Amino acid sequence: MMNDVLSVTDFLNGIIWGKVLVWLLVGAGLYFTVRLNFLQFTRFSHMFSVLLGSGKSNEEGISSFQALCTSLAARVGTGNIAGVAVAITLGGPGAVFWMWAIAVIGMSTGFVEATLAQLYKVKDRNGQFRGGPAYYMERGLNARWMGVLFSVFLIIAFGFVFNSVQANTIVDAVTGISGLSQEAAGLIVVLLSAVVIFGGARRIARFSAIAVPVMALVYLALAIVLMIMHANKLPDVMYQIISSAFGWHEAAAGALGAAIMNGIKRGLFSNEAGMGSAPNAAAAAVPYPPHPASQGFVQMAGVFIDTLVICTCSAAIILLAGPQEGEGVVLVQNALNSHVGNWGAYFLAVIVFFFAFTSIIGNYFYAESCVFFLKLGGRISLFIFRLGVLAMVMFGSVASLELVWKMADVSMGLMAITNLIAILLLSGTAVKLAKDYSRQRKEGRLPTFDPADYPELERKIAAGVWDKNND
Repeated sequence: MMNDVLSVTDFLNGIIWGKVLVWLLVGAGLYFTVRLNFLQFTRFSHMFSVLLGSGKSNEEGISSFQALCTSLAARVGTGNIAGVAVAITLGGPGAVFWMWAIAVIGMSTGFVEATLAQLYKVKDRNGQFRGGPAYYMERGLNARWMGVLFSVFLIIAFGFVFNSVQANTIVDAVTGISGLSQEAAGLIVVLLSAVVIFGGARRIARFSAIAVPVMALVYLALAIVLMIMHANKLPDVMYQIISSAFGWHEAAAGALGAAIMNGIKRGLFSNEAGMGSAPNAAAAAVPYPPHPASQGFVQMAGVFIDTLVICTCSAAIILLAGPQEGEGVVLVQNALNSHVGNWGAYFLAVIVFFFAFTSIIGNYFYAESCVFFLKLGGRISLFIFRLGVLAMVMFGSVASLELVWKMADVSMGLMAITNLIAILLLSGTAVKLAKDYSRQRKEGRLPTFDPADYPELERKIAAGVWDKNND
């Protein structure tokens, strides 16, 4: 049975990744980069200026900073540790370069999808903002069928499959140092997840705003210390990454394609740019400046932090240690042990727990938004959905590493293809908003979105969502 499932996932991944998604992902990122005048480079410092001023919220939505932390809670997880290890194991050090490359061009993609999510957001029955790809497909493209399709893919991916990946990594990290069985460790993760999941979106945002910055800074600090300790090895590590990303030896051995494919796959899983997940958090924010494009800058920063900073830390820990045994998170634990001694495995287990646990919570937040889009947000249906999420957390705790990662590749591939088609079709609107934002800044004004400037969008934007900007 297990072999049959693996065969199916291999077949689907061959079609999705080998024939469609890589070209679509890279092509869209380059297209957005050019149309936005290389925004990720020319407005790099402004990206952080917006982030520093993004702490305001109200009764209608969470702050932009909380939205970023919620998206980072889903982004910063197993992809940043186990995912980097998987990429290096299957694709060699060169896979790290391709993770960086897909993140750099993906920053423009992240800007577009977050900006569109803000523009087309709505208020739910509790008066709070919700939105994301399903909503801009319905409102921007007048294609609810497409939004429904995307919602189903996202619920499968983030509500179920990705949470099994996160749980698998937590259990791998914990059982190796605690003596707990997979079942016992999985049950603990299920119980802790249930406490937060049943607490609602605001509890998710509050928890993420505290946990994500702390765990990321601790992990970053450790990696920086190790890089300083092994500064003499850094040039060699960079040579390994660059040479195997483009090397003739790898091309002759057929490994160059593996480096590119695994770098892009794991890069997308990690930073999610173009996948259509982060816009669900972006739409829930009250942006400052009060313009859709400001949230685009905030989420663009999320892509940078996730891959160019945190994934690079994991790559440094692995490559500076030299050849090690193990796969996934176990490989990183062994590498860390070689640097600092046996306490490294315990330290990483704690970091992995918080990374992956907040990812489970962030993943649930995304999936819940799509449950509401499908009009299945009633008390009973939501309760059943939450039980299904917890069941997949338990499944991932006892399933094989290979199975859960291949399932993740299929589900995120289907999501990304649907979302990328939508944002390419809506790219003209995103570019207009980016230009409007830049024009107001050049005039010395606080960028503020006025729906009256866009009569062609009047019937597509939810009533009352943006009017207060001009009160």
